[in-house]
Amino acid sequence: MDHHWVAKAWLSDVGLPQYSQAFHNHLVDGRLLNSLTRRDLERHLNITKKFHQVSLLLGIELLHLLNFDKEALQARRIQCEHQNVDPLVWTSHRVMKWIKDIDLKEFAESLLSSGVHGAVMVLDPTFNTDAMATALGIPSNKHMVRRHLVEEMKTLISPARTDAKLDYEHLGLGTPPTLVRQNSIGRPPSSTGRHTDDEGSLRRRAVKPPTGFSPKARNGRDLSCHSSYGSLPREGRDQTPPRAEGSPIHGYTSIEVTNV
Repeated sequence: MDHHWVAKAWLSDVGLPQYSQAFHNHLVDGRLLNSLTRRDLERHLNITKKFHQVSLLLGIELLHLLNFDKEALQARRIQCEHQNVDPLVWTSHRVMKWIKDIDLKEFAESLLSSGVHGAVMVLDPTFNTDAMATALGIPSNKHMVRRHLVEEMKTLISPARTDAKLDYEHLGLGTPPTLVRQNSIGRPPSSTGRHTDDEGSLRRRAVKPPTGFSPKARNGRDLSCHSSYGSLPREGRDQTPPRAEGSPIHGYTSIEVTNV
């Protein structure tokens, strides 16, 4: 995963190509993605929108789940290209295709450069139908359209969150990062609309893979990232907390989603 792939392909997949130049300038490759924190995104890459930070961190979380095997990721994406399954691995463009498939074509283009991708939809329970409707630019007075979106998201996302939980358990990774308290699609995570310490928390695990999980692909190729750390300042690397501690989105009282 060299910095060219990260800046072009990966950022496009997560729906944030507007940050391509910043990532390219800092030589952000797979190894550096592995250690990026919310503080790095804001301080060194000038990404100040909270939702964009969360979108990037959840995109990285998906890479961790697949042990940074981009071929495995691509294989799963190909399998669900023409059927609405496995949304965890969907790119931003695939989400837009789904929006068109559920007869909301007129709103699909609003997701361009929004940071809405499959891992956000599945792993962040605070991303509900209201958040999606806002990202799509669906007016609040279009009640029937929003109700239609609620039903479609329930059908797609609820099974995917169950599958994600099983994936984490199978790999010995514990509880999925933001599914500590799984909430229903279409309503906020709590009556106050605020996160607790456990709600919406993205736990960053240790960089090394879990015990018994081989860093080799089935075809025998090494899946580990190359050794270059890119060019972010050393202080940003040395102070990176272990993935098992802290949370890149801990402390956010709300994640604002806009369609701008």
